[in-house]
Amino acid sequence: MTNLKRIACLAIIGTCFMTTQGFASGGGAGLASADIDPDNIKSLQRGAANFMNYCSGCHSAQYVRYNTIGKDLDLSEEMLVDNLMFNAEKTFETIQASMPADDAARWYGTAPPDLSLMARAKGADHVYNFLKGFYVDADSPTGVDNLVLAGTSMPHVLWELQGFQAAHFSEHHNEDGSVTTTFDSFEQLTPGELDSEDYDEFVRDTVNFLAYIAEPVRGLRVVLGKWVIMYLIFFLIIARMLKKQIWKDVK
Repeated sequence: MTNLKRIACLAIIGTCFMTTQGFASGGGAGLASADIDPDNIKSLQRGAANFMNYCSGCHSAQYVRYNTIGKDLDLSEEMLVDNLMFNAEKTFETIQASMPADDAARWYGTAPPDLSLMARAKGADHVYNFLKGFYVDADSPTGVDNLVLAGTSMPHVLWELQGFQAAHFSEHHNEDGSVTTTFDSFEQLTPGELDSEDYDEFVRDTVNFLAYIAEPVRGLRVVLGKWVIMYLIFFLIIARMLKKQIWKDVK
């Protein structure tokens, strides 16, 4: 393979890599799309407030600093202190859970995980459907189970917003004698403070923020990636023209 062809292949591979990276944050088959927009600053600001109000009591995000969030989300230091920094004193600190890990492990059986990389590890669609997938289960110690993560020890902390719902399942008997259980639908049992559409937006903003903290440099990486591809294409053209000029007299 010639050097020119290698350069062309690198350019194509780089473009494909940038494209597939966007899909990698999606999730598994059968999950509703989170449909997040990492470039929507207002959504990220709302998501940051949602996280601090409803998640940071139990979950940390120890790989992102408040001042980084403020810079990327167009928040002043005063806004950070007044609206997000509930258990921190300096803006260079990371997000720490309010609940002591030992107490959390004793109450829930295991300490709630750090959420810094959760959206990157599980996918935005997974987290989105998880936050929407709680249903009443009398056999669960917390009173609820989850359609995405069965047997979860996490209580439904957003029940005031979503309300409680029941899940309906169907059993299908297979030819080999086994039984397959499939999910049919949810049934709203008690209303929440938000209707279905507003709750979806609340969850989407929260997941958008989680996706952001999983990769705060995403915006810079995408911009640099585009410049690299443009650089490679430009010099591919120059190299092609130079080759023609050098070998023009060779028959």
